[in-house]
Amino acid sequence: MTLPEGVRERRVRTGGIELCVAELGEPGRPTVVLVHGYPDSKEVWSEVASRLVDRHGFHVVLYDVRGHGRSGVPRPLRGGFTLEKLTDDFLAVVDAVSPDRPVHLVGHDWGSVQSWEFVTVERTRGRIASFTSMSGPSLDHFGHWINKRLTRPTPRRVGQLLGQGAKSWYVYLLHTPVLPELAWRGPLGKRWPGILRRIEKVPAGDYPTPSLASDAANGAWLYRDNVRPRLRRPRADAHAHAPVQLITPSGDRFLSERLYDELAHWVPRLTRRTIPAGHWIPRTRPDRLASWIDDFVTSVERDQERERERTREGGGEVAGEAWSDGVGGPARKAATGRYAERFGGQLVLVTGAGSGIGRATAFAFAEAGARVIAVDRDAESASRTAELSLLAGAPEAWAEAVDVSDEQAMETLAAKVHAEHGVVDVLVNNAGIGLSGSFFDTTPEDWRRVLDVNLWGVIHGCRLFGRQMAERGQGGHIVNTASAAAYQPSKALPAYSTSKAAVLMLSECLRAELADQDIGVTAICPGLVNTNITATASFVGVDAQEERRRQKRSTRVYGLRNYPPEKVADAVLRAVALDRAMVPVTPEARVSYALARFLPRALRALARVGPPL
Repeated sequence: MTLPEGVRERRVRTGGIELCVAELGEPGRPTVVLVHGYPDSKEVWSEVASRLVDRHGFHVVLYDVRGHGRSGVPRPLRGGFTLEKLTDDFLAVVDAVSPDRPVHLVGHDWGSVQSWEFVTVERTRGRIASFTSMSGPSLDHFGHWINKRLTRPTPRRVGQLLGQGAKSWYVYLLHTPVLPELAWRGPLGKRWPGILRRIEKVPAGDYPTPSLASDAANGAWLYRDNVRPRLRRPRADAHAHAPVQLITPSGDRFLSERLYDELAHWVPRLTRRTIPAGHWIPRTRPDRLASWIDDFVTSVERDQERERERTREGGGEVAGEAWSDGVGGPARKAATGRYAERFGGQLVLVTGAGSGIGRATAFAFAEAGARVIAVDRDAESASRTAELSLLAGAPEAWAEAVDVSDEQAMETLAAKVHAEHGVVDVLVNNAGIGLSGSFFDTTPEDWRRVLDVNLWGVIHGCRLFGRQMAERGQGGHIVNTASAAAYQPSKALPAYSTSKAAVLMLSECLRAELADQDIGVTAICPGLVNTNITATASFVGVDAQEERRRQKRSTRVYGLRNYPPEKVADAVLRAVALDRAMVPVTPEARVSYALARFLPRALRALARVGPPL
């Protein structure tokens, strides 16, 4: 691990030791201070730091915590790593790098544990503008969490206590004398890089740091000096005096998500995010963290600017409309969707987003705080979806007019999205067309048209954007809109059903191939949904007048069924959040799926009747 080019180093003296402090970016910009965890050094932030500077324009500060990296080691070790002394170090650093302006604090692991101390003690008030916490709770909050479950036990609370107790096995070992030091200076220190690659999928080459063994041995005193004293006597006034963003990895092997259930009591202004990843997210998900940090810091900066404007205007209201984002921030509606913690700040691309299920899905992700790219062959419809996505809560939204069946156009789109916005986190291949008619009335041109959009459009999206996800190595999710027609045969839909069955099987194959790369793949299989697909569907083997009549009849049937596309969109978000492989959505789709599995002969009999489309 190495810090990016252009880094400036300085030494800051505090408490008898010198801290190694690194700076990137222009000092006049908002300052973001990154505090590393155990057994890391400041280099663990290198990927996040470079993105915060290059893409978002912040002044970024990193420092080696005492006893780590190139900072000095307190002597004696015992008592040299207390939260009080760590707070002294933090204040010395921020006084040196940002003496006249509060900083935005970001901490991971033990960097977060000590940062909770910084943001809750009185002597740092006014020096911290915001705090982003990941994978490290406040020891005071943790102590109260434990006490509540011991003094007022219920089966659920006892289960939570035992679950976290099992995850904290390493804490007990670090309290034993001598053994941790021997392990780190011996076999554990040598094997640590391989362990991280296996269990956390940390990229090769990120470890070891030159001082890994000594850093880890020294850092054991972080636990010994602080954990038991604080858990026994947690402070009653440990309330944050700055807005807090909590980022929780859902796959954290060391910390339970339940630790933060009562966090709102301690944090007046709290924004929560959940990310499907392991503990070491600064190394495995730097893109996502940089985006969330940027979004949060920018919102707090705007909030402070509004407060300054109100002060200058004598306390009056600021002209113009502004929506709250949970911290009183930017001029947009808050992300209020059910899955805001899961998708907030993620980049989501939806094809066929100009209407129907595609538009509803774009809105649902927007309500969850995702950044949305609306793709449709109709430029005006795509633009309208993007505009409405902003109103629904998306921090950013863009429109792209592309025909998904055009391979070259899709390649151009993938390159443009990657260059301008980064790698897509969720891809929804939704674009599709309808076609009804007997097999012998369906011409080769008809087959090519429906397969080009319904199948090749999905293949292009999966190949181009899925490859970017795989090369990034930080996971992602692909959603392919199939249909109940994928497993429900019909004499009236040979071409349409074939295209959707191919999408379903493609999704199953991709899911198997991409599983080891943490990329989920889901096939969504709706039944009769009230969209405009029936009005635009082709009916082959009949004249124009009969085709219009069948379109109107199908539209009327779908309208009477009146299953809204918003329910399909909810199913999409739920499927991604739960990493479902295949989801029949409507009641008739679920019934057909059950028949396909358990009573296929009955389903074949129904095929002779044929659906409205």
